[in-house]
Amino acid sequence: MVGFMRFLLVTVATGILCTTSTFGADSGSARFEGRHYRGAGDVEYLRLLETARRMFEPDAERQNLAMLYVTNWNGLVEGPTWDAWWIQNSYGTTYGILPLLREPFLTFLQNSQDLWFDQMGDGKRVGASPPHDWVAPDGALCDAARPGWIVYKQGDGRIAIHDWGMEFTAAGVVLQSELLLTTRDPQAIAHYLPKLERCAAFIETRRDPTNNLFLAGPAGNLLAPSYAGWRRPDGTYDRAYLTGLSITYIAALDRLIELEKLAGRTAMAERYATSRASARKALAALTTEEGYFIRSLDPDGTRHGVFGAAKHGYFEASPNHDAIAFRVVGDAQAENIFRKIASIPELRPHDFILPNYPSYDDMYEKPEGLWAFGTWVNGGHWSTCEARMMLAYYRLGHFDDARRSMQRLLTFAEKFRLDNPLVKQGSDVYQPNQPINLTYDAFGPPAAFMRGLFEYLYRADGLTLVPHIPPSITELEQLDPVRLGSKKVFLSVKGSGPITGVTVNGKKWKGFDAETVFLPYEKTPKNARVEILLGGAGAARQSKFETPHVGGFFTLSVVAGSFDAAQLRRLARLMEFQSRMLDKGLGQTYETAHAQLVLDCAKSVAKRDDMKRAGQLQPLSEASQIAADKLFVETVFKLCDGLEARLESYRNATEAKQRKMFELWRGSEKDLQR
Repeated sequence: MVGFMRFLLVTVATGILCTTSTFGADSGSARFEGRHYRGAGDVEYLRLLETARRMFEPDAERQNLAMLYVTNWNGLVEGPTWDAWWIQNSYGTTYGILPLLREPFLTFLQNSQDLWFDQMGDGKRVGASPPHDWVAPDGALCDAARPGWIVYKQGDGRIAIHDWGMEFTAAGVVLQSELLLTTRDPQAIAHYLPKLERCAAFIETRRDPTNNLFLAGPAGNLLAPSYAGWRRPDGTYDRAYLTGLSITYIAALDRLIELEKLAGRTAMAERYATSRASARKALAALTTEEGYFIRSLDPDGTRHGVFGAAKHGYFEASPNHDAIAFRVVGDAQAENIFRKIASIPELRPHDFILPNYPSYDDMYEKPEGLWAFGTWVNGGHWSTCEARMMLAYYRLGHFDDARRSMQRLLTFAEKFRLDNPLVKQGSDVYQPNQPINLTYDAFGPPAAFMRGLFEYLYRADGLTLVPHIPPSITELEQLDPVRLGSKKVFLSVKGSGPITGVTVNGKKWKGFDAETVFLPYEKTPKNARVEILLGGAGAARQSKFETPHVGGFFTLSVVAGSFDAAQLRRLARLMEFQSRMLDKGLGQTYETAHAQLVLDCAKSVAKRDDMKRAGQLQPLSEASQIAADKLFVETVFKLCDGLEARLESYRNATEAKQRKMFELWRGSEKDLQR
């Protein structure tokens, strides 16, 4: 059958494996049944998990990750008013969502991070136009980048005195290394590992061999440019020992070591392990008697960030919650750090963590205007930081803190106000005159709210799960798979307390202790249902995979009332293309997933229209409602534009698979014309 009517009913295969189970059938607890999570016990918490996951998929009610797609680099952008990709802003969100991120978002994310690594400093490349046209040292990453444009130093404030993006670079290594550890793609590792090694070598140029601490000048920190470095007696600014640089670099080395092992480069892994050990030991010089970290140490011995001190007596949050989140410190010190945070209620006046309290007294600018406390980098809130705070909550079992954070974020999400930073100490948006706000940062807390459940410690030889399940939840099933290379891991938990048993695809599993479960890569099934039993709980009566099945139906008749004829024709062609891809065994490719995302977004537009007619949507102001509705439709066709451009670029491809996809794409147009 050919022609336009051919597309009125097309079955779209998603390739997702369906599971069946009598999970929790014997429980008398209140139950929650969602598309992404289900379980028993604390229904409110389970519902928050479901809402968090919905923010990363097309959704008829809420802003979601697809809305940050741009065609410029076939990837994600910081936001509609922020046309680039920042390391510090993306840090919390990306780290939080990586284990659960599916295609095509994984490709989008890699394309965005390539903006940093394809344009990284090499001692020759010139950065953005004046006054940001610096030539960065080899291995330096950046503040932000877009195609043909990169800002190597923090680009606001007194940029003439700014250092290179020291902690930016370390954070970039964390993100790219973590991505590679989740995918385990040998070709990708071979491509990026030399770049990551150059980044590490760049950071090592700042190691002081006398104490193994790392020197950074003004704006060399991650939440820059709040840090001024060392103010010398003559009033100029120089480098100081920056705690955040040590902590973020240790987290980077943790992952770089595993990549080197995965690549079979044991000598490099051992070299980095030695560097990590000395850097971790040196942290003692940056630690207070109470066990928390100061912000920085001047070469003359002056300590910045000793809470309550007459001078520089603020508490610096980022290095402290990051040390917990990334396991740079052990359990005892992590507890000490959190105890200090909890003792300062002014750090979380609106449930979100602030970068500092009280105001800095050591910035190079006066604390007024944009620099005033509570507005920007001095006491303003950043969701990228909240994501790492969220991971700290989970590690230490402070689930009510995590709950309050997620609930607070939803008060902004419900109004389409996912802005960053949040001013007035985290209580209001930075750009109130925009009809709606959207930033990648804002997805950090929901990402971490999900990652925190199992933590996910990726290693060269496999994956360690560290369950952190609120005791109020007696049963939990995560219906979306976690990525372990080419394998999929479906997780469920039953009971409360220490781990007392584990099954994988219904069979007993020995690789666990009271706190962790280890899944060796070679022994983990391609599709693994892992059930973790806590406190002596028994396994579910059935726990097995069924045969993969078609994921659902997409019909143009369902969306016909939401799009015009030209738009429907574009959707019809995508449907035909996807059908041809599936017929040719190309259903697991990024391109097929991109097509599916377009169609899912189109369905969300139609569903939203139905909900509006039924009066089921959260009311917005007229201007906000118009902007929100426009964003939903624009997202569909930006994604469509990007995929079409990608497929057209395969016209003269040398790779056989790409040439085949172009032929399928061209054939889908011919079929429509008949």
